[in-house]
Amino acid sequence: MKSIACNSNVAKSDLLRTSRRLLAALWIPACAATAHADPAPGIEQLGVKPVAATRAVLPKTPPAPARTPHTTDYGVFNAGKGAASGFGMVGPYGQARWVENWSDIVNTPPERLRNDWFNRLKHIPLTRDGWMWLTLSGEERLRYIFENQPLMGTVAGKTDASRVLLRSQYGADLHLGQHVHAYAELLNGVAGGSNYYGYNTGIQRQRLDLQQGILEVSGHLLGARMGAIGGRQVFLDAPVSMQSARDLPNVQQTWDGFRGYALWHDTRIDLFDFMQTNKQPIGIFSDGTNFAARMYGAYSSTALPAFSFLGVKSRMFADVFFLGYLLNGTPAAIPTARVGGTQAGSTRRDSVGARLWGNTGPINLSLTGIFQGGEFRPARNLTPVRDVRAYAINGFVAWAPPTAPAKLSVGLQADLFSGGSYKSTDGAVGTFATPYFPLPYYNDVTLQLTSQNLVGAGPLVEATPLPNLKLRLHVPFFWRESTNDAVYATSKIYTWRNGLSGGYIGTIPQAQVAWNFAPHLTWTHDIAGFAASDAMERAGAKGGVFYMQTLEFKF
Repeated sequence: MKSIACNSNVAKSDLLRTSRRLLAALWIPACAATAHADPAPGIEQLGVKPVAATRAVLPKTPPAPARTPHTTDYGVFNAGKGAASGFGMVGPYGQARWVENWSDIVNTPPERLRNDWFNRLKHIPLTRDGWMWLTLSGEERLRYIFENQPLMGTVAGKTDASRVLLRSQYGADLHLGQHVHAYAELLNGVAGGSNYYGYNTGIQRQRLDLQQGILEVSGHLLGARMGAIGGRQVFLDAPVSMQSARDLPNVQQTWDGFRGYALWHDTRIDLFDFMQTNKQPIGIFSDGTNFAARMYGAYSSTALPAFSFLGVKSRMFADVFFLGYLLNGTPAAIPTARVGGTQAGSTRRDSVGARLWGNTGPINLSLTGIFQGGEFRPARNLTPVRDVRAYAINGFVAWAPPTAPAKLSVGLQADLFSGGSYKSTDGAVGTFATPYFPLPYYNDVTLQLTSQNLVGAGPLVEATPLPNLKLRLHVPFFWRESTNDAVYATSKIYTWRNGLSGGYIGTIPQAQVAWNFAPHLTWTHDIAGFAASDAMERAGAKGGVFYMQTLEFKF
């Protein structure tokens, strides 16, 4: 009994000591980073540099030149502000917050750390030797959206819809040495407004729940940095024309499952298998797993030899990937010839693709090609099983000379997503499928169109007239790839069939202004308008205006 009591007292003493350190870290400036604020969603994914204040001093052993502060050093795959590593953008706050690694700030001079109260939350030592430490993160986002003709006027009785969205998202990242860390993130989403719509789907209103919860184990094996990540997580290792974090609404799309990665000097491989997290506004901590929606595959990237062109350092990457989808229910339905008709069923989509991207001197470019096979299995076996034969080609090129005023970048984006035929009942399904939320800022921030049966082309201009001000203008023009196929929105097939003539849909000019007016605070304005073609108007589509204002606080 004496031995047990002694051990108990030692445990209590260790627990009290750890608690005191944690409390002290909240009130005494600790080692953490200088304040930064994220730009608005969409700017960082398309290549505009994020807003940054004074940069922290990096570790004594310098990483690769492309290293972004407060991230794990992935060598050449820190290019693209972290996106090349397969974990999304980091600048310094990650799209997935568990990608951040604030251990580099231990070498930052104290005078830099005192400028921001939130620095003390970024590296909280829980043991004397620093083996165990904690990072806290958070976000409060207030968003207002106005649409005078939602979804081309097809939302019944919802003219002049106003939505007010508030998202509260807080996370804690516990590091156990260099090889193990655990991350947990809680989310609460509130939605209101007037004449609103779409609040019963679980993507706007969300009672307090576990948004992300992972355990990562990593180390060095076979000459590579390897790791395994299990649990609920945001997944971003796919082309943005197919997959995103679904950050436009309150609730991001997360996945339950596992991924493993390996990074060599110039090659990386990512393997993954996920089930979709079931997001429904039922109760507190009630999110489950949607076993009817699965995503699996592999992604590889190779850094080609660096070179110089027109006096600018250049680097290109060659990616090869396989992305598989299994889904049923409404997301798997295909259109039929009857006005508004759809055929229910389940589908398997096998997407094999390649991408070449990077910069050649002052020219930034990206070219992606995808072939999508698989099958469509009608519900109740009413018709024969149909093969899938679809494809997509996506290209972007921009000129951004280092001497251009306001860091001006002028480019052209062009996309083709194949369509099929709603008149066919037994042939191959030719409509490209993107069931898990392509990046809205990639093509259409209004969500009136998505990456299916679509051809789009238009200029893209970006500029940074002030260090804390970002501007973006995109004017895409859209056509149906197949005039025998429907027009598609995000999670919606429009009802128009034979009454819609011609291929031209219209244009959706869209502009964005993001102002980082204070540390941790960004104020963003998105304005877009849909100018429908004559054929679309005759079919019943209505042009309209979209306006979104976002105030975001993040640490």
